Amino acid sequence: MRADPIDRPGDLDAVRQSYDRIADNYVRMVVETGIGDVRTRPWLKASVDAFVDTVRDLGPVLDVGCGPGTVTAYLAETGLDVTGVDLSPRMVENARRLYPSCRFEVGSATELDLADASLGGIVAWWSLFNLPRDVLPQVLGSFARALRPGGHLITGTHVGDEDVRRTEAYGGPVEWTTHQWSPERYVGLIELAGLRPVAELRLPADEHVGPGLVVMAAKD
Repeated sequence: MRADPIDRPGDLDAVRQSYDRIADNYVRMVVETGIGDVRTRPWLKASVDAFVDTVRDLGPVLDVGCGPGTVTAYLAETGLDVTGVDLSPRMVENARRLYPSCRFEVGSATELDLADASLGGIVAWWSLFNLPRDVLPQVLGSFARALRPGGHLITGTHVGDEDVRRTEAYGGPVEWTTHQWSPERYVGLIELAGLRPVAELRLPADEHVGPGLVVMAAKD
């Protein structure tokens, strides 16, 4: 039995159109710099590898907000039964072109219609920060319901105390808000959703992005 529908963000269409506009530029940046490849970031790779080892035999994995599919492809290489989903059709087109052996679908984190206890793992890799503050808890709740007992969520996000309105990103015009979270508040939302945090990694700012947070949490 599925829960009530998640509230639709008022800026959902604007965010989708923004990512469609900058998708090709974003893909070029990822390919040229390797910024989206966890293999180039030892601590991030270690986090993802721990997730892989934990969920390997628990069933399908969903990569929510997969962008051009870099993390999805890495997970598939490890042998996971993984599907990537992204709000932006253009991002999904690029993902299918770059990784034709992987599965990708178009969809919003707020409209996934996930069946209860249907997934062994969920990845939300810096992909939930556009969700309004009143919508994110609903999405996390849907993740908790979709995970099987023993299943895990791994999620990364931007750390901060404010909402940042963006009008330009990745060389193109955009219209979205980056909702930053304190580590304590973000972990608290995951707990309120019904998941048990088991690991936390805090990352300092670097030349590409500001400070970040990775959390892995279990469905008991």
